[in-house]
Amino acid sequence: MTPTNINTQVKDYIDLLGWDDSDDIEVQVGGALTSGIHQVEGVNPKWAKPFGTITYHSDAFIVIKNKSRNPVVSFTADPTLKAHHSHEA
Repeated sequence: MTPTNINTQVKDYIDLLGWDDSDDIEVQVGGALTSGIHQVEGVNPKWAKPFGTITYHSDAFIVIKNKSRNPVVSFTADPTLKAHHSHEA
């Protein structure tokens, strides 16, 4: 696949989704591993990567997120509802 073809595909999807230049876009990489263990001095780095080392797998993928159109809304309980297992004394 040529770079031009990739750019065209991404632009086509952005147009299809109705995103515009004012949207807050974030590009992320998935399929990666980050070492979260502090290693002792002298260990083999092939088997014990230093803390914070990022390793990308061969099947890693790219995620393009539109943070401006994130539909997540925090949950708020409805105070008028009562759980079916509530007991009133």
